[in-house]
Amino acid sequence: MVLKYEIKYRPSYSLLEIHLEPNETITGEAGAMTYMSPNIEVKTRMREKSILGTLGVKILGQQSFFVNDYTARETKGKIGLVSAPLGDIERIEVRPGRGFIIQKASYIASTKNVELDMKWQGFVKGLFGQGLFMIKVSGYGDLFINTFGALDTHILSPGETLIVDNFHLVAFSDSCSYTVKKFGGLKETILGGEGLVTEITGPGDVFIQTKNLREFVEWLWTLLEPMVSRAR
Repeated sequence: MVLKYEIKYRPSYSLLEIHLEPNETITGEAGAMTYMSPNIEVKTRMREKSILGTLGVKILGQQSFFVNDYTARETKGKIGLVSAPLGDIERIEVRPGRGFIIQKASYIASTKNVELDMKWQGFVKGLFGQGLFMIKVSGYGDLFINTFGALDTHILSPGETLIVDNFHLVAFSDSCSYTVKKFGGLKETILGGEGLVTEITGPGDVFIQTKNLREFVEWLWTLLEPMVSRAR
């Protein structure tokens, strides 16, 4: 069955509207639901099958314990899903041999045969700006991700390499190899504002968001800080 969906108001204020057939189910990140038909049944479940895996998601990955399964009962239904960042939403087709590693904050929804798991990479900090814990996606079906800003896609040939700032990296194919490294030397890391980058080598796809959340927060603070100082 082909999933019926529409991505509205892109690229800046995207909203994902999914049209479900009777008894069809979509899984969404906890808190992503904006509206839904009254005939949709909601069931909350743990993201991982094991307690240890769930704790790994919560403590290490900083994701919620739960996802919600939305099922249309008896008749057709619809549901609207969004995420916090101002930006675009994109559908990615997942199939055997074509999985992805995605930033934990980018997940919005997926169909039932898409499997989500955390990929352990040790205690090295920095990937995606929040540590080396990310969601590994496999199986087959539709995966929906969100970005902060627009989505920029790069298709890497075998052996082709791209260096990406961690705050701009959204996802990449699990067929790619990658390493996390400092941006230049210590001086460049401290003064250059980049910190850590990820060197990704194809074959596979790399998805990049055009805006940097850290820089956006810092820009907001330049506006808020004088007001906060005057209020003290």
